[in-house]
Amino acid sequence: MQIYLVGGAVRDQLLGLKVKDRDWVVVGATPQQMVEQGFRQVGADFPVFLHPDTGEEYALARTERKQGQGYHGFSVYSSPDVTLEDDLKRRDLTINAMALAEDGQLIDPFNGRRDLEQRRLHHVSEAFSEDPLRILRTSRFAARLSPLGFRVSPETMTLMRSMVANRELEHLAAERVWQETRRALHENDPVVYFEVLRELGALHVLIPELASGQAREAGLEALRCMHQRSGDTAQRLAALLCALPEDDGQARAVALKSPTDCRDMVRLVCRFMSHLGTGGRLTPERVLSLLESADLWRRRERFDALAATLACTLPPAQAPLLELLRAAAGEALLVQPKALVAQGFQGKELGQEIRRQRLRCVARILDASA
Repeated sequence: MQIYLVGGAVRDQLLGLKVKDRDWVVVGATPQQMVEQGFRQVGADFPVFLHPDTGEEYALARTERKQGQGYHGFSVYSSPDVTLEDDLKRRDLTINAMALAEDGQLIDPFNGRRDLEQRRLHHVSEAFSEDPLRILRTSRFAARLSPLGFRVSPETMTLMRSMVANRELEHLAAERVWQETRRALHENDPVVYFEVLRELGALHVLIPELASGQAREAGLEALRCMHQRSGDTAQRLAALLCALPEDDGQARAVALKSPTDCRDMVRLVCRFMSHLGTGGRLTPERVLSLLESADLWRRRERFDALAATLACTLPPAQAPLLELLRAAAGEALLVQPKALVAQGFQGKELGQEIRRQRLRCVARILDASA
């Protein structure tokens, strides 16, 4: 039995980056031998075990063979006769196909270290084309490593273009697309992820609303801003889709299988952009309706996140409107329903009076700015 550190941990160690997770490959062992040494088996598709002390993943060396469409269309073979090189060959990029032996020796059969030095993202073998998810993974690695000067090799770009042309992406489950896209939104340069996908023709398949035109340029610029301000996932997705009509933005957020908080933020940002982004005149009724649609009274934190996102999505010329909106929200929040109840308002009349007073608060702010 031989144990090797593999994948991202080796790559990041050679790059001088902080190693977050460590994965191990075990060569020459059976599942029974692993269990006898105290490892706990997890996963049904192939033999992966958790170390009894560290909890780190140890996978038996394996090979994969394409049998069907999509991410799950593979048969997995694991046996003590599978070599380390066999295991490394099934990986996506050369920089992820290196291993370190227990004595510190680097095993690098596919020249991953050379590609690290040349700042190149290059596929290990033609088997790369068997898994369409690798298009997204490679684009995400480009987004992560772009600040270090990494670029996707021309050969790998050509291979991925052919995969897109063969409609391989259509076999990916939406949940897998979202998982990779969510992670890409938080990479070191998230805009690169979408730029690579556009160059491949993949953006037309995955997010067709952003495949071309002003909506993409505005969305990428807003995403860049939101990244610089350390926005959360919902804010980043909403920034990306900010230039779409509300119905289109909401439909895309749903199609991407994004969670509810992301869908809500996309809906609100697109709605507010349609009212504020054109620079039209704001009336007290219009402003109050927007604040009500954001559920300001019960979800103040979400409104603050919305306003922070709008600061990245609105054109600079409309920035004063955002400050006006914030001021109006702050003033309207001063209306105290309990005080009105104490004055004798109740039921339908209470609701009407609360809204009248909030409307007057908003009107005062707008009048003061005129």
